[in-house]
Amino acid sequence: MKTLSRACYGVLLAVTAVTAVSTPAFAQDEDAGDGITITGNATVVSDYRFRGFSQSNEKAAIQGGFTIGHESGLYVGTWGSSIGFNNGTEIDFFGGFATQVSPGLTADIGATAYTYPGSSNTTVLEPYASLTGAIGPATVKGGVAWAPGGQNSLGDASAVYVYSDVGFQIPDAPIKLKGHIGYAKSDSFLGGLDGEVVDYLVGVDFTWKVLTLGVAYINTDAPKFGGYKESIGADGAVVFSLGAAF
Repeated sequence: MKTLSRACYGVLLAVTAVTAVSTPAFAQDEDAGDGITITGNATVVSDYRFRGFSQSNEKAAIQGGFTIGHESGLYVGTWGSSIGFNNGTEIDFFGGFATQVSPGLTADIGATAYTYPGSSNTTVLEPYASLTGAIGPATVKGGVAWAPGGQNSLGDASAVYVYSDVGFQIPDAPIKLKGHIGYAKSDSFLGGLDGEVVDYLVGVDFTWKVLTLGVAYINTDAPKFGGYKESIGADGAVVFSLGAAF
């Protein structure tokens, strides 16, 4: 799928900004004064996978973004990537509020606007909420994202995405193991034909100073018959990434 319908896959079936793979993953805090910090990153990936679906025709993509946060927990930011459909660019804008609700447990609520410059009626607004907990060197995150119907790009269709991420930092080593599983349900038949699809990821990150090298295996349970799964970029793949924090 090499047209605008691929954007619908990414939105109707599993529309974010953690994706597990495609969201800003590497960042350093820079104190800008008045309780404000700025984080940013630049990344090259061998395949831009968004919730299991390739957004770059299974080719390499360049990505980057930054976030401005306040000590109150409020934050805003933007993130972009090259893609393989529309006019070749995706730019996301997001904002929200994150706070510690108990020791080791953080709640986050906000919304992401997915935009595709130069293409009309393609912007999608997706509210999200998540909880992240730390257990020793491990972190566990659970979240939900919802793309309501009635938007010009979605028509009457809507979608919900529920996911969990797990990370384990190996003590005294610059190595982090990671895993992800997500479930998308849409009013549309896209992806799993029945409007449902599961995506999953297992991988590892290696960090050196401001650089992080990642490798992950990503797949979905989209139907295989007739080469369908491969044709929509939802087949299993090993994805490499190299990111720099600033």
